[in-house]
Amino acid sequence: MSIPQSGGGPITDHAQLAAYLEDGCKPKDDWRIGTEHEKFGYCQDTHNPLPYDGERSIRAVLEGLRDRFGWTPVEEGGLIIGLEKDGANVSLEPGGALELSGAPLETVHQTCDEVNIHLEEVKSVSDEIGVKFIGLGAAPEWFHEQMPLMPKGRYKLMNDYMERVGTMGTSMMRRTCTVQVNLDFGSETDMIQKMRVALALQPVATALFANSPFFEGKPNGHKSWRSRIWRDLDADRTGTLPFVFEDGFGFEAYAEYALDVPMYFVYRDGVYVDALGMSFRDFLKGELPALPGEKPTLSDWADHLTTIFPEARLKKFIEMRGADGGPWRRLCALPAFWVGLCYDQTALDAAWDLAKGWDADTREAWRVAASVDGLQATVNGQSMHDIARETVAIAEAGLKARAKPGAGGLVPDETHFLNALKDSLESGKTPADELLTRYHGDWDGDLSRIYAEYSY
Repeated sequence: MSIPQSGGGPITDHAQLAAYLEDGCKPKDDWRIGTEHEKFGYCQDTHNPLPYDGERSIRAVLEGLRDRFGWTPVEEGGLIIGLEKDGANVSLEPGGALELSGAPLETVHQTCDEVNIHLEEVKSVSDEIGVKFIGLGAAPEWFHEQMPLMPKGRYKLMNDYMERVGTMGTSMMRRTCTVQVNLDFGSETDMIQKMRVALALQPVATALFANSPFFEGKPNGHKSWRSRIWRDLDADRTGTLPFVFEDGFGFEAYAEYALDVPMYFVYRDGVYVDALGMSFRDFLKGELPALPGEKPTLSDWADHLTTIFPEARLKKFIEMRGADGGPWRRLCALPAFWVGLCYDQTALDAAWDLAKGWDADTREAWRVAASVDGLQATVNGQSMHDIARETVAIAEAGLKARAKPGAGGLVPDETHFLNALKDSLESGKTPADELLTRYHGDWDGDLSRIYAEYSY
């Protein structure tokens, strides 16, 4: 979840809303890769989720990272709630999952190095206090009542609102984890094509990275239960955004969409002001009930954009949001997958050719089928396995064309980061399939085996 944004000064003209998004346009040489990933923490001996405070806690891990590795603390209400260093930050998800929001980096080699260093630091601190972390899309055994809500004002407001809309909002907040990548665009035309590719092919990422077949101690009938949860969270702020595929889509159209998403809060002087369900349009007119007579700033607009959760989200960059959290090597595969598709024009064109014939119903059908069946999904006679194979091949070609070397020039490009996905395509099994095989096989239904065998 995003920390308060620094967007800018007062909004005096409606055109500033779209202009804020357009300010994200960058020349191709300045395009960067920002990788984010979340993981569940738990007590090694009991397998219970971590509380915020105590000897074995989220707070203890944050303080350990601060003291041992030089991270700068971020506080709210006198409590440590995050860390910052070198353009990256570590933050808390509502139920205590730990998130790394990586710095904007030039290559997948660099972002993978960043992930590796972070996980090594976390392991160094957590091992000493009897804590472990595991990468899954959904908490395998824990119930809602076991998951503490972290002490952030934003989360309290969101929790209250989530209990009134949808059916699975509080499950998303407390019991899901994802890996995502944030990518740049060069122009409005480039943004439009990337958003369309991102939304249309997000189910391919959901299928390839499916890693949440368990919930509340048993199989749930889905390969990605995390994706299932997002389908019944809050229809006003989630989904595949059919308007993105209509003529006339651009920065202004996205701004108009965002204006109609009900607000959560306004951040003032270190305090989250309750604006639940209120309208940003009213805010623009100085008629927000929570702050009568006050008009918003661009920082308020930036904050509001972080409360929208479609499968691909537009800010001053595009966030790819369809993948489950997972094992170490897949944390590097996700940025490789999307960079290969989006940062080479030939690959981007090929990716769009793959999906441009799908209508809104087909795109939504793929979203549902991917969450249920993963690589085994079919829609209208098409096989997800075949589409995923073609998509990964396009991504590989895109990475080859980028030709970004690593390891001091010893590795010619970034294609080897796709190996985890190519292994799945060859075997037909994603992490979810492997977990179910273990559960029904040598684990003999003992889900507690997942902790020792799949933690970082």
